Amino acid sequence: MLTLFLVVFFLGTQIGLWMLFEKAGRKGWESLIPFYREYVITQLTGRPSWWVILLLIPIINLFIGISLYIDFAKCFGRRSFLDQVGTILVPFIVFPLWGSNKQITYWGASATEEFKKKYPYKKTATREWADAIVFAVVAATLIRTFLIEAYMIPSGSMERSLLVGDFLFVSKINYGPRLPMTPIAFPFAHHTMPVIGTKAYWDGFEMKYRRLPGLQKIKRNDVVVFNYPMDADAPFNRPVDKRENYIKRAIGIPGDTVSIVDAQVYINGQISKTPVEGQLMYQVTTDGTDINPDRINDMRIEGGQTNVPNQYIFYLTPALAKTIEGWSNVKEVKPYLYPKGAEEPTGDVFPQKGGEKWNRDNYGPIIIPKKGWSVELNEENVPRYERAITVYEGNAFEKKDDGYYINGKKATHYTFKMDYYWMMGDNRHNSLDSRYWGFVPEDHIVGKALFVWLSLDDKGSFFDKIRWNRIFMGIH
Repeated sequence: MLTLFLVVFFLGTQIGLWMLFEKAGRKGWESLIPFYREYVITQLTGRPSWWVILLLIPIINLFIGISLYIDFAKCFGRRSFLDQVGTILVPFIVFPLWGSNKQITYWGASATEEFKKKYPYKKTATREWADAIVFAVVAATLIRTFLIEAYMIPSGSMERSLLVGDFLFVSKINYGPRLPMTPIAFPFAHHTMPVIGTKAYWDGFEMKYRRLPGLQKIKRNDVVVFNYPMDADAPFNRPVDKRENYIKRAIGIPGDTVSIVDAQVYINGQISKTPVEGQLMYQVTTDGTDINPDRINDMRIEGGQTNVPNQYIFYLTPALAKTIEGWSNVKEVKPYLYPKGAEEPTGDVFPQKGGEKWNRDNYGPIIIPKKGWSVELNEENVPRYERAITVYEGNAFEKKDDGYYINGKKATHYTFKMDYYWMMGDNRHNSLDSRYWGFVPEDHIVGKALFVWLSLDDKGSFFDKIRWNRIFMGIH
C-alpha cells in the first residue's frame, strides 16, 4: 500500500509539474531533473537562484522547498489558503488539475514587486490568522521533529543527576534527526489526545526507519531520550516513534559486554564511570531515636522507615550517605544490595525466560548487539536475543525439534540489522531500565539531552518553587 501511494504521489506530482512548466514557457523535461527543476522554479518565481544551494542543507531545505513551491503555485494565480494547503499536502492531485485546466495560465514571477503591483491580492483577517497559525504549526512541528524538543523529567530514575520537575531541551541533530515513521498525527500530541484520551496518530500509514546524518555517535554515558521498547507489546501496541519517551544514561554501546557486580557496572571487563550524583538504596540503622522527617524532606531524600525498628531505607548518593553517617543517632549506613544468585522479589529481570539468576546488583555478562554481528542460536543466547530478532527486527522465529527457524528457514546464527544500546538510570535502585527490559534499538533513539531550561520543585514553597541553580545547567 505504501509503495502504491508513493508511486501515485511521484507520478501525479511529476505529470502536473511537466504541464505547468510547459504553461510557463519552459520545456516539460526540465521538471524531471532534481535541483535543476528547483533552479528553473527560482527563475519562474523570481527568487534568487542561490536558494537551490539551501536545498542541500537539512531542515533549512524543508522551509525553502515549501516556500519555493508555494511561490510557484502563485505564479499561476493559485493564492488562496486551500491552494497553498494543496500545494504542500497533495501536489499529486492539484498540480495535474491546474496543468490540465486551460483557464489557468502563467501570470509571471510571483515573488517580484512588479507581479504584486500587477496582481494585488489582499488577504482577509481570517486568512491572515489562518496563515499565521498554519505557519506557526508547521514551523514548530519541523523544529520539534528535526532540531530540538522540550522534555520533562517525570520520575526519579535519574536522581540526582536529573530531578523530577526538570525541563530539558533534547537535541535531535546530535545523533541525527529521525524521520517520522508515523507521519499522520495530531500536532504536538505524542501518542494520546489530551482530554479525550484517544490515539493521536493513525497507524494505517507507516514509513520505514530512516535517520538523517548527525553530529556524533552515541557515546558511553551520554544521557539519551528514547522510545520505551516495551510499548510495542499489548495493551499499547504502539508504533516505534509513538512509544513513551524515556530518559536514561547509555552505559553500553553496540558490541560492548555489560556486567554488574555488587552494583558496580563493568564494560568489557573494565570498571565503568559511576555518575557523580548517582544513587543507591542504603539501609540506615539508628540508636533507637527517630530520624527527623523534616530534615530528610529538606534534603529532598526519598525513602523512609521500614517495619524493622530503628531501620530506614533511603536513596542516597555516596556524599549524602557520608553526611547521614555523621549524625549522632545513626549507628550504621550501608548499601542495600542483592547478593549474587539472589532473585529479586518481582522476578522480572531480563531475560525473563533465560533462567539466569541475575538481579539488579549482580547481572550478566551480556553482549549488546551490533549491526552486522552474528550470534549463535542456542539455549543460552535465544532468550537474550529473541525479542530483538522478532519484535525489533521483524522476523518470524520458531523453535522446532531439529533446531531454530527464522522466517521459515532453519538457522544456526542470526546477523543483526541494527545497533543496540544498554540504558540505565543513575538512581540504580529506583530505575526501570535495560536490566528489566533489555536492549534499546537504534530506531528508538530520539535525541541527546543538552541542558535544563527550567526546574520546578513540587515540594518547595511558593517562593522556592523554582530551582534557580539548575536553570541552564548542562547535562553530563
